[in-house]
Amino acid sequence: MRDTPLIALFAFLGAAAAGLLGACVLLLIRRRSLAAHLAVVAGVAVTAMLAGTLAVARAMFLSAHDLRVVTTVVAMAAVVSVVTALLLGRWVVARSRELTLAARSFGDGGDFAAPEGPATAELAALSRELEATSARLAASRGRERALESSRRELVAWISHDLRTPLAGLRAMAEALEDGVAADPDRYLRQIRTEVERLNDMVGDLFELSRIHAGALALSPSRVSLYDLVGDALAGADPLAREHGVRLVGDGVEPLPVEVDGREMSRVLGNLLVNAIRRTPADGTVAVAARRSSEGVVLSVTDGCGGIPEEDLPRVFDTGWRGSHARTPPAGAGLGLAIVRGIVEAHRGSTTVRNVTGGCRFEVTLPATDG
Repeated sequence: MRDTPLIALFAFLGAAAAGLLGACVLLLIRRRSLAAHLAVVAGVAVTAMLAGTLAVARAMFLSAHDLRVVTTVVAMAAVVSVVTALLLGRWVVARSRELTLAARSFGDGGDFAAPEGPATAELAALSRELEATSARLAASRGRERALESSRRELVAWISHDLRTPLAGLRAMAEALEDGVAADPDRYLRQIRTEVERLNDMVGDLFELSRIHAGALALSPSRVSLYDLVGDALAGADPLAREHGVRLVGDGVEPLPVEVDGREMSRVLGNLLVNAIRRTPADGTVAVAARRSSEGVVLSVTDGCGGIPEEDLPRVFDTGWRGSHARTPPAGAGLGLAIVRGIVEAHRGSTTVRNVTGGCRFEVTLPATDG
């Protein structure tokens, strides 16, 4: 028993020397295959055992016969260990290569499909992460394609909507310049109307650019939705009378909200103008405000007859106006995109859904206590 500490010391020194040598080898082959690393680890384990045994034998704690027996056992263990490590390494390397080939589909714009067959827990976790990343990339590519499509539509609408009034302005200006205008005052009034329309369009473009650039500076204050809706209804009343549409705001509760009054008035104005233009004469546009579990919900219901279900997700996209909205009075398709941008800047959300006889636009804002 008194020799046990010495035997342990010599065995540790021999094994430590083998471990240090193995660490140096692993450092040298750190860029090699995993199979080589596993073989070295298995070899280090066996070599450490053999080195410790030889160190103990040289200290005269083992006989020659015992040393041969131990050496033979260690040699057989070394063969089995190294072969097992190589087989395991080759299997792991093969699975890794399959995973690498599957991951190359990202670069080709495809979806990731995990290789079939068993895998280690780490490779399985990596496959799951790659699948999740593939799904996010696919969604991102879809959003990018939708955004690019919206931009192209916006350019087409803007080009169309600018060309018509500019051509009219040019013709009226030439008529006035040549002195052939039968009614100069009417021409001047028409020029003013077209200029105001172009000014509104440029203002919408500027507002949308600020929203997309994240430069929309808000100055929130505590206001009542009842007052906001009342001002918006008063501003939209002339347009409603022109189109023969009734405005109803009886369902508005006096709820307090923390918003930028100017920007939120623009939201309400855009929603009302959109509803009035799409509601037939003798129709009704109703505004309501109520408290819900999600916050304060402001809704504008029109009588447009409904929106096709496949178009509902695109209603708030930049430049979208629907297949039937190809006339200049429909605007450049910026109003609802501006609505969504301003509402999201207030940490709110916008939705639209079909109801009987029309559709309902809802704006949800964070509730304010009191």
